[in-house]
Amino acid sequence: MYIFIVAAVDYLLLDKENQILGDAYAYRDSRTESMDKEVYRLISEKELYQRTGIQKQMFNTIYQLMAVKKQEPALLEKAETFLMLPDYFQFLLTGRQSSEYTNAVSTQLVSPVSKEWDRELIEMLGYPDKIFLPLQMPGTKVGNLKKEIKQQVGFDCEVLHCASHDTASAVMAMPRQGLYLSSGTWSLMGIETEHAICTEDSRLANFTNEGGYEYRFRYLKNIMGLWMIQSVRHELNDTYSFAQLCEMAAENKSFPSYIDVNDTVFMAPDNMTEAIKNDCRKTKQPVPETTGEIAAVIYQSLARCYKKTIEELEANTRKIYNEIQIIGGGSHAAYLNQLTANAAKKTVYAGPAEATAIGNIIAQMIQKNELKNLKEARQCVSESFDIKVYTPAI
Repeated sequence: MYIFIVAAVDYLLLDKENQILGDAYAYRDSRTESMDKEVYRLISEKELYQRTGIQKQMFNTIYQLMAVKKQEPALLEKAETFLMLPDYFQFLLTGRQSSEYTNAVSTQLVSPVSKEWDRELIEMLGYPDKIFLPLQMPGTKVGNLKKEIKQQVGFDCEVLHCASHDTASAVMAMPRQGLYLSSGTWSLMGIETEHAICTEDSRLANFTNEGGYEYRFRYLKNIMGLWMIQSVRHELNDTYSFAQLCEMAAENKSFPSYIDVNDTVFMAPDNMTEAIKNDCRKTKQPVPETTGEIAAVIYQSLARCYKKTIEELEANTRKIYNEIQIIGGGSHAAYLNQLTANAAKKTVYAGPAEATAIGNIIAQMIQKNELKNLKEARQCVSESFDIKVYTPAI
């Protein structure tokens, strides 16, 4: 059984022969600059949030498609089908086209009420309605392998929809309920709810309502996450492991400077190290010079951002959370986990690290009746993986 998970918002347009139209873009591409203004000429930012519940991010598919409309309009005119990347990979395997719900929500074109494409919004924006396929839930069978694929791999199997938004799958594998932090290249902090929270306070705080398994919502905020330390590590030719960078950061924990990790200057800079230094100069703070100081600025700034996000979330939901469940690769970052516990003054439970892959497996096991439901699956995860505990320093 094959299931694909790819990060959200990126997509392909296909023509009537099912060939890709134009180039495939990664979400960090700069072509969406100023596309928000084009969208807001047709619908206000406030109304857009009320209709979709999705936070503004300049790489959201809604802005990517506006870039196509303004820069390459002929592509939209020729387009017959819109597929998010996981859906396209499944099409290559099966020859069948379908769209999965949890990933589609990240386009900012889906209604949190109908749980379907907002056709009125799509028409308002001038995107061709016909290209958007009906949405299907995780666990839905897409099809079996195409004949030529079976010949290549030597077997046949079913291809299923999972929660193909990587965070949607990761949250399925969350062993403890409540406040969570999906920690990886991006940090996603939030809670699971049955209904979208599309309040003005949520919009102003830039919270989002992403679709989840069984039409749950992930009410969360996207935070830049470990992308920054990953970039710095690459700029050092991967000389140091992440564990070594954490040790260096701990040795420089008294370094006083902080940055706004969500500032767009850190989205795709030519050099992350220099971007951090320049930001500290701009804000008239001490400029980090050593690798340890750079690492300390990143980790301490992330922990501060997590604390602020929790305060906003608790204010918006009028509920206090006493613990944080960290899932994903960042659950291995012991130093950052302890900083987070200290900053938030909450107990941190870290693990499992491979939450997205586990969520993928859960979707298969529920579909095959090997697990009854998501509640039983999460209990299974809790009993199967070691969870590390970090208590806040007094």
